[in-house]
This record gives sequence, C-alpha cells and structure tokens, in this order.
Amino acid sequence: MYYVYMLRCRDGSLYTGLTNDLPHRWALHVSGRGAKYTRAHPPEALAALWQAEDHAAAARLEALIKQLPREKKLALVR
Repeated sequence: MYYVYMLRCRDGSLYTGLTNDLPHRWALHVSGRGAKYTRAHPPEALAALWQAEDHAAAARLEALIKQLPREKKLALVR
C-alpha cells in the first residue's frame, strides 16, 4: 500500500509527496532529511492523506495534485 500525503508547512505552504511508510517519512521531513522543500519549509501537520494500491497509482495521484492551483489544494484539505 502506498500513500499520497499533503503537509501543511509552518509558513502556510503545502507540500505533496508519496510513501509506503508514512511514520518514517514524517520523521524524515521533521528532521530535515525528507525533501529539499521541507528542509526550507518545515512541516507542522499532516493536512491530507490518500491511499493508492501501488507506486504507479500513487505517482499518478501525486502528479495530479501537484498540478492543481493552491486554492484547489486547499479545498482538498478542508
């Protein structure tokens, strides 16, 4: 099982990623080793989470979400 997740960062920005081990990935992001973006914009909370059957499906969903404008991303987390 894979997960596509959206993080709310301390500066109010959103980060979207995918993983098959959410607790481990969260720990990496919080420690500053998860992604270049979250090193500069530390995460404060998990804003949204979706499940995908496999890596390919998760990657497609992640790509779709990343293409959305900010307003539509915010609508997904409310």
